[in-house]
Amino acid sequence: MTTADQNVERAANKLQQLANELADEGGLKAKLAEPLADDADLIRKMKPSLIKARAKGDAPTNQKAGSAPSSPQLGKRPKPKKNGGGPNPWLVAGVALAAGIVLAKWIDWRGHAHPRD
Repeated sequence: MTTADQNVERAANKLQQLANELADEGGLKAKLAEPLADDADLIRKMKPSLIKARAKGDAPTNQKAGSAPSSPQLGKRPKPKKNGGGPNPWLVAGVALAAGIVLAKWIDWRGHAHPRD
């Protein structure tokens, strides 16, 4: 068990202990005890090692019926094809810059042909 797993387990134990104490007191606090106990179970499922196992599809499958699936439901994704993807973006930017400069010079030249003075 890693240090991160131990920290998560310690936090879950503290939350479970708080839920047990609230359940013993009764009243409104006892009503809050059940959701806190559920949260402690959820925190235990958030251990980094279990998250890593679920991401790889190696998680345990003996969970109760209401829990979330332990592995991806769609299967493996196909790898994208690498066809080159079009022209070099630097080339496109350079051509656009050159075209803009030529257009600006042409507009300026045409402005001198018909002065407004």
